[in-house]
This record gives sequence, structure tokens and C-alpha cells, in this order.
Amino acid sequence: MKRALLALCMFSLYSVAAQQTLLHCGKLVDTKSGKILDQKTVIVEGNRIIAVENGYSDPRNDHDTVIDLKSKTVMPGLIDMHVHIEGETNPGRYLEPFTKNEADVAFTAAEIAKRTLMAGFTTVRDLGGSGVNVSLRKAIAMGKVPGPRVFTAEKAIGTTGGHADPTNGYKKELMGDPGPKEGVVNGIDDARKAVRQRYKNGADWIKITATGGVLSVAKSGQNPQFTEEEIKAITETAKEYGMQVAAHAHGDEGMQRAVRNGVKTIEHGTLMSEATMDLMKQKDAYYVPTITAGNFVAKKAKIKGYYPAIIVPKALAIGPQIQNTFAKAYKRGVPIAFGTDAGVFPHGLNGQEFGLMAEAGMPVIETLQSATVTNAELLGVGDRLGQIKEGYLADIVATDDDPIHNVKTMESISFVMKDGVVYKE
Repeated sequence: MKRALLALCMFSLYSVAAQQTLLHCGKLVDTKSGKILDQKTVIVEGNRIIAVENGYSDPRNDHDTVIDLKSKTVMPGLIDMHVHIEGETNPGRYLEPFTKNEADVAFTAAEIAKRTLMAGFTTVRDLGGSGVNVSLRKAIAMGKVPGPRVFTAEKAIGTTGGHADPTNGYKKELMGDPGPKEGVVNGIDDARKAVRQRYKNGADWIKITATGGVLSVAKSGQNPQFTEEEIKAITETAKEYGMQVAAHAHGDEGMQRAVRNGVKTIEHGTLMSEATMDLMKQKDAYYVPTITAGNFVAKKAKIKGYYPAIIVPKALAIGPQIQNTFAKAYKRGVPIAFGTDAGVFPHGLNGQEFGLMAEAGMPVIETLQSATVTNAELLGVGDRLGQIKEGYLADIVATDDDPIHNVKTMESISFVMKDGVVYKE
């Protein structure tokens, strides 16, 4: 009798654990092959995809759930390789360091994380904030707040007066002399220490600002800001600690120094030369274009008072050029990774990047691949993300229309599942 009861309990536990969700997909994007498949059933158990079947499969029992996506185009959860999840653009942004506490930043970041997830981005790479991004990553992973899976660079590394120097534009009494702990380096020893500090703080990636930037309160938006020796020290140390390096870069010389010395991704790449493009191909470095951000800052720079005056000429000169550079880089065969720089423009609008990439000549299916299978491989999770495939994590999104024929549908994701949990239906 006891054995029978035990067997019955074990069977009941198994039955509950084995409940399945069946997604009936009208169209399914196979990101590995680049093909659109018709009438498929994706079967999810727990947080994993356990099967992809032809046609519309019937549930096994009354406990299984069927989700009707027959009128939708279904694809893997999207991955954005360049966001700043702690905040976003507004005319008062430059006052926030003096008015916001860490808790204020955290609550803002939590709202942004949910908005990003609802836009279909189930994974992001955060490329620089205050360190709250590490806490947010943990909170999302523990299920405390909804949001995308986060890979973060914690605080970006710059040089004194460079794009990531957090005291640029302050009065002398407030400038102080930030060092490696704050992400500001001068010399090889500083560079190594800054990487180790990021590791200690919980970073997944390292980000450097290889050139000047548009939105920093400093004059140049393109000058090189690291020596080759400093960059080499950073990439070597990062490798020792299991991390790769991303480089913000607008000017060509800064890009060349970065790529020559082991940086894996170039962000923005505005003034990239053909020689740099060829070097990136040779070194297997990826270009993350962030066209949406470039267009946004160029537009807002025309509104008086939106940015500090020192920023306006940089925004007008650099912002509009990114899309043309992307077009040239794509035609030349530079590896492309999808990334938007969300935060420079409002989060949740990340999907606009697909249309801008397509407008510049990249076929829509390739833009989808760049935001899924390509980015998953870059993040080192290509064995579990970026495809709808047996054994992969159940990160699945859907659009009302077929993006191949209407790319703007990527701006309004209608279904979101992450880790087997439906967040938007």
C-alpha cells in the first residue's frame, strides 16, 4: 500500500513538472538558415524548448496549454548588444548625478528593464552605468523584477577628460582626480587595475571609450583617447578574467588602435575608414552600428536647450553619418552585431534599428540574424540562445506581420516569452 501511494505521488509530481506549452506558429523564423518556415509547433517545458514539430500538434492532456500564434511570425527573443539600462535621454539628464540617489536610479532601471522586455528584447548587453546595472542583472535573474537577461560592463573605462570620465564639465572643486576605481585610467598599471576593479564589481564585459564621444561634456567627439599600450593591457587583462572588450569609437584612429589590440566590438564606428573595415574582418571584430541613436541625437540637437551647447556641434556633425558608414561596412563584409544605444533615445524603441539597417541595404532576414544567432554567439551563449531549437532556452517573441515584407512590425512586438514565462500575449 505504501509503495502504491509513493508511486502515485511520484507520478503526480512528474505530471505537474511535465506540463507543456504548445505554441502554434503560423510562420517561424529559422535564424540559423535564414529561412521562414510555415505552420510549426514549438513545445516548451519549464524554461526549455523540448521540440519543434511540423504542423499544429495537439496537447497531450488537459494540463497542457496551447497558445495560438497562427496569424503571427515567431522568432527567438531579440538581443540588443548596446543599451544603457540605468536611464535615458531628457533635457535634465546632466543634472541627474546631483539630484538622484542610487535607489532612484535603481527604480528607474527596473521600469526600463520591463519596457525593454515588452519590446521583445529578452537579452541585452549594458555598456556602462553606475554599477546599479549589476544589481539589476541579479534582481532579474532571481525573478524579483521582470526584464531582459543582462550582460553588463558595469562602469565604462575612460581616460582623464575622456568620454567616460564622470567628472567632465564639473567645476574644479567637484572634479577631483578619479582613478581606476572610478573607471578613469592613465597608463598601463591603471588600465589593468580598472579591469580588475570591474571584475570585482561584477562586470561581464569591459567597455572602453577609445575616442571622444558626442554626449560627454567635452569638446572633441572623435579624438583617440587611449594609447595602444593601454588598450593592449586592458584586452589582455580582460582575457585573463574571462571577459571581452567593447570600444566606443567615432574617430578612425581610435578604432584602429582598438581593433589592432584585441577589442571585440566597435560601437558606433562613425568615421570608420575602409582600411579599418578590412582590419575588422581580419581580426574578426564586430561592428555595432547604433543608427537609431545617431539619428536621434542629430534631431534633438536642433532643439535649443535639449543638450548643453558644447554637445550640439558634435551631435550635428557625427549623428547623421552613422547610417552611411553602416551601409559601407555591410557592403564591405564587416561582421555586424545588432545594437541600438537605447538610453541615448527612449528605451522600448529599440526595434526601429531593424528598419534603419534595412534602409541602408541589409536584407531584413540578416538584421534578424544579427539580433539573434550572431549576438548569442558573441555573448558566448550560442548553445542556448538565438535560435528556436530543441534544448534552447524558451525566449520567444512574435510580430503581427511578416517583417520580411513589413519591417516596421519589429517596432510593435505582440508576444513575449522569456525562460518559458509569457510576459506579453
